[in-house]
Amino acid sequence: MASERDPKQPDPAPAQWLLVDEGWGRKAVDFASLSEPGNCREYVSLHQLLGVGPGDHVLDVACGSELAAARGATVAGLDASQRLIAIARDRSPEADLRVGDMHALPWADGTFDVVTSFRGIWGTTPDAVAEVRRVLRPGGRMGLTVWGHIKASPGAWALSPFTLATREKVANQAAMVSLGRPGAGEQLLRSWGFENVERHDIPFAWEFADPEHYARTIASTGPAYEAIQAVGEEAFLDHARTAAAERLRDGLPLRAVILVVGYVATKPLDRPPVPDD
Repeated sequence: MASERDPKQPDPAPAQWLLVDEGWGRKAVDFASLSEPGNCREYVSLHQLLGVGPGDHVLDVACGSELAAARGATVAGLDASQRLIAIARDRSPEADLRVGDMHALPWADGTFDVVTSFRGIWGTTPDAVAEVRRVLRPGGRMGLTVWGHIKASPGAWALSPFTLATREKVANQAAMVSLGRPGAGEQLLRSWGFENVERHDIPFAWEFADPEHYARTIASTGPAYEAIQAVGEEAFLDHARTAAAERLRDGLPLRAVILVVGYVATKPLDRPPVPDD
């Protein structure tokens, strides 16, 4: 089968994606055991919208696919962090899990019934959608989630330590979340030929036992690593503990509800056009 990869797009830069392991992989165990379980509402909601179930061959890009397997699907996954993939393989030894670049997915055209990405494809990586389309079979479904209006979120405080990063990094963070703006994700998916594009509000809430638990959890993420590079780990942790201490509630966990947007769409049965330059 001929590849649908757009010849007008530049070749991916693998070295750039290998650097992701420095941020997301340096505390992979903390991330997998402290941060990721709080994402379950998000995963379950998107899988429900996509109707994931037995008989589906599902790929997840830049995240885990364990819960899709729990719904009866055959699963595959890709991440740029070798250390996170090692944890995913420990959890799902039967899954096809690979380290790689989402701009150059190592699967053939039309391999999957469903492709998902949970806050893995951003406004700064829109061309990854072309690869998602390529590996989907005609009529296949795709779903992705992105942060919504963070400043309007009751739990925006939980992301505030990320702003300790350099001005350049903070500006990049803002560009990353741009797909959550009204119309942005819809326009991107339609530009790559997807149809039946729908936007949904996705339930999301982090909960933490105490400020120390919160600080350790948030420090395990990639954006935290950018802030830690700027101010040092102890300053980052102190900032996080202080932010959380102001929101303690007697007899209740610290809770951060953050607005998340989900998009679902289908690949047409005919071959869609690629965007113009």
